[in-house]
Amino acid sequence: MTPTLTFHGAAGCVTGFCARLVTEHATVLIDCGMFQGSKTLKALNYEPFPFDAGKVDAVLLTHAHIDHSGLLPKLMLAGFEGPIYATAATRDLAAVMLVDAGGIQENEVESLNRRNQRRGIPPVEPIYTAQDGKAVAAQFRKAKLGEPLQIAEGITATWWPAGHMLGAASIAVEVGAPGQTKTLLFSGDLGPGGSPFVDDPDAPAGVDHLIIESTYGDRERTGFDSASRRQQLAEEVRAAHEAGGPLLIPAFAVERSQELLVDLLELMDAGEVPKADIFLDSPLAIEATKVFQARGWRPGVQSNPFEALRPSNHLRFLSSPGESDGLDRLSGWHVILAASGMCDAGRVRKHLKRLLWQKEATVLLCGYQATGTLGRLLAEGAPRVSIRGDEVRVRARIRQLDAYSGHADAHGLVAWAKARKPVAGSVFIAHGEPDAAQGLKRRLAEAGFAEDRLLVPALDETFLLGEGPATLTDQAPPRLPPRAAGSLDWHNQRAAFQLALGEALKSAPDDADRERLLHVLSAALEAYRG
Repeated sequence: MTPTLTFHGAAGCVTGFCARLVTEHATVLIDCGMFQGSKTLKALNYEPFPFDAGKVDAVLLTHAHIDHSGLLPKLMLAGFEGPIYATAATRDLAAVMLVDAGGIQENEVESLNRRNQRRGIPPVEPIYTAQDGKAVAAQFRKAKLGEPLQIAEGITATWWPAGHMLGAASIAVEVGAPGQTKTLLFSGDLGPGGSPFVDDPDAPAGVDHLIIESTYGDRERTGFDSASRRQQLAEEVRAAHEAGGPLLIPAFAVERSQELLVDLLELMDAGEVPKADIFLDSPLAIEATKVFQARGWRPGVQSNPFEALRPSNHLRFLSSPGESDGLDRLSGWHVILAASGMCDAGRVRKHLKRLLWQKEATVLLCGYQATGTLGRLLAEGAPRVSIRGDEVRVRARIRQLDAYSGHADAHGLVAWAKARKPVAGSVFIAHGEPDAAQGLKRRLAEAGFAEDRLLVPALDETFLLGEGPATLTDQAPPRLPPRAAGSLDWHNQRAAFQLALGEALKSAPDDADRERLLHVLSAALEAYRG
């Protein structure tokens, strides 16, 4: 049987990575991530898997971020009973992240069902619960970097440092009988290199098929070495202090929060930025920090850069909702780090609702913002946004600091791919929005990769991995409308329209003009209904 590879996530979009490798003897998933971004994308998380979970023999996990691990409890509930292989740090981080993800779903579904009850809409169930997130941890098995693991008959996998976050890895998968193997190399999420917190990306050269992420495939960034990015952070902190209000950093709870805290504390201790009370307002980030302190030791430099991240007079860990609510009474200069990094869930939305209308406040976005997320809307300059059903005017300073993204830019991605040559078969470009994936494809072609072997898979496309380049087989029915992953969906458009309508009604010269506007819109709606 010729092996096949199917892309069930992060194909045409930047989240939800899940690739299914089927051989003569086994079925293996590489990651099983949750879709994030627009409501259209997130709705896929509630649908049944497009494959039989009970027939999956094992999962190979690149790292713990929810867009790569977030549907593992759902996979378990759907019948998967096999092992989940990951590095020790990934295993420990996933153990707290999946419980947190389940708890968030329970809380959000509870709130949604209260609203739905008033509307006469039937209740919904969470994808999984916190208890399900805890239960799936029993299926994890440890993989050591650089040591091959026998996954199933005819399948061996080796984890290599990816430089993205603590525990993150690329995975080389060898398929076939000894002497007749094919090697597939899955990049996972690749870091930019040069980080004081994790090792640089590394992986073997000379593979048959390469699967590479493309988050920043269409852009190059500068100044993301440790000294430059710390200097950029210092400039943003000083400017936020001069603005006279608090600094709110919507930070990814795992890795970004810890790295930002290390640099903030060092800058304050060195007198390079004004001292401030720093509040880490994320139960997940607090629990993850314990893992960083246990697993963050770097033999090469004989230190753990996260050792200093303990509560103090200036660094406060806020675990309970009551402690978080207490921040509402603060004014003046202070710093809040709260999840989520894309502003789409967690406690950060409460703080945004409170601070966005204040011109003295600063919101500093420090990671990738997917299409359709609140973070992306803010980054693109939306004058008004909707948060939990309420319209909020944006008067705060909205700033972005790409230097803290854990992803390699286009230059770094191309350099990593070139170092993996020769690639005998195809290069699959995944984990990127359409423009980013196509941008990386152009750059790889310019770097000497054969253009006809550069493939950008769509969701649920299956490829035969025979001799030479991969070939596309019959495509499954689409689960997404065209361009739903790379552009604002109808939910985003409706919210924008409602905000624009409210602004137009408020700014109209008189009631007669407001009535004319509503008449025009009502007539258009009647015409549409036919």
